[in-house]
Amino acid sequence: MSQVTIYTKPYCPYCIRALDLLEQKGVAFTQIEAAFDPEKRQEMIQRAHGRATFPQIFIGDRHIGGCDDMMALERAGELDPLLNAA
Repeated sequence: MSQVTIYTKPYCPYCIRALDLLEQKGVAFTQIEAAFDPEKRQEMIQRAHGRATFPQIFIGDRHIGGCDDMMALERAGELDPLLNAA
């Protein structure tokens, strides 16, 4: 299973929704709270090619976007293959 990294901020409804989906799928992930850590926030923005909203989600080295992007992949049946890639 691919390594999932999700940059979040506290009390963010989109972050909570994205985390819930990953948990429902039984996916192990690394959560990085970056909202109040300038270094982590800058790391997120750099990895996300300038996107600064929360959450920003990565599967392996691939940036898949935010919560809405992940939900669109799920609806299209494309999320599981990404998560299950070696």
